[in-house]
Amino acid sequence: MSRVRLPSLTPGASSVVGKSESGTDCRWRLDDLLPDRSPMTAMSVSTARLSAATFAGRLVGTASRLSRRGTGASIRGKVMLKIDPSALSKLLAGKRIAVVSGTNGKTTTTHLLAAALRESLGPDSGRLVHNADGANLHHGLTSALSEHPEADIAILESDERVVADVIKLGRPEVLVLLNFSRDQLDRHHEIKSLGRSWRMALAAAGPGGPVVVANADEPLVVWAAKAAEHVIWVDTATTWTQDSSLCPECDANLIRVQPDPASGQDADWYCTGCGLARPKGDYRVESGTIVDRAHHVWDPHLSVPGRFNINNAACALAAAELMGVDAGTALKGMRKVTSPAGRFATAQFGSTTARLLLAKNPAGWAEALPLAQSRTVVLAIDSAAADGRDVSWLWDVEYEQLAGRSVIATGRRAQDLAVRLRYAEVDYRCIPDLAEALANHTKPVDVIATYTPFQRLRRMGRV
Repeated sequence: MSRVRLPSLTPGASSVVGKSESGTDCRWRLDDLLPDRSPMTAMSVSTARLSAATFAGRLVGTASRLSRRGTGASIRGKVMLKIDPSALSKLLAGKRIAVVSGTNGKTTTTHLLAAALRESLGPDSGRLVHNADGANLHHGLTSALSEHPEADIAILESDERVVADVIKLGRPEVLVLLNFSRDQLDRHHEIKSLGRSWRMALAAAGPGGPVVVANADEPLVVWAAKAAEHVIWVDTATTWTQDSSLCPECDANLIRVQPDPASGQDADWYCTGCGLARPKGDYRVESGTIVDRAHHVWDPHLSVPGRFNINNAACALAAAELMGVDAGTALKGMRKVTSPAGRFATAQFGSTTARLLLAKNPAGWAEALPLAQSRTVVLAIDSAAADGRDVSWLWDVEYEQLAGRSVIATGRRAQDLAVRLRYAEVDYRCIPDLAEALANHTKPVDVIATYTPFQRLRRMGRV
């Protein structure tokens, strides 16, 4: 049997020469010696990286859930963005997107808007993706979108700091801007800087930017939204005014006019130094009803409590109609929302029945406290990163309205709350341990908590 001589390879050569079995010279191209393979295009490399990131994210997310460290949503997104920094922009591509942001109410408003769209989609509701758990930073959005990458409609809650990036990366169709209030100042700093980032992002987006649904009663929101090409104004009859005393345009004093039903005077505000003033609402909240652009009056009949949720529903309704959903269908869907991400949920803690309310800042507490109707009220305070390290805002909350009831102060900053309650002349007990504070109540109790203890309560009560 003749021996085959292996081809010799000289440096820099594009071909090699060898002997065949018959002894004749043969020339091979180098590509002929390599196994066949399809060339990796830039697109296929990008897709492969996203697929690898998604697979790894699912693994760590599952591990997080099995070890009971959390839902796995945040860690999943963090791992994905570590492997593929462009994962968020890739997952946003090709979708109809509506984004909701603001200091308070964004989770509930996003749930209301998503429910409106699902009601309209009917059996095709699987086309919609929604970060229902409220994870609203870059990694939270990435995680939620990767759960349903085939969805062509995304209803997303966004942290105030992430709005500018979502406008740039996702080119949303609709952007709902609810409100600004002091919250986690160690992280957000001054709220005007956030408003400025919204304003700059909308100006940069130009005519191709989103249609903005904006709260006309919030001066900083109005100032930011005016940079957009198209704005739908919602008169929410907001009563909280403590975070807007100066004009965001010129720093002059703002004048507030309180509504007077007897004379027919509507709420109003305007700047004493420039032309910034409250715009006329395209949608209005009046006596618990919502008046739309066609002047139809709708009674929302929501399943979630509070006048502030009617304001949230008005903004969600305006956004839903922009997305092509009629008002009747939208409200039908919204009425199915009962406990968005655990808010207003009733849970069992041993023999104790408790309703969970979330309040993160003075504006949120002003709305939550009137909802607490139980004889005994549990207040849970913490100062973890998600709550904000500084709890001096406790002195801006009117805890005096709890006088005459029994209050339990709990959480890692229970002692700080106890001092505030003493000055408010409220009868209280200080029980720092959350489980102990909820033990052995014979009648249902209302619990108002900041973010970290609220999430712990959700895990304890499985809601």
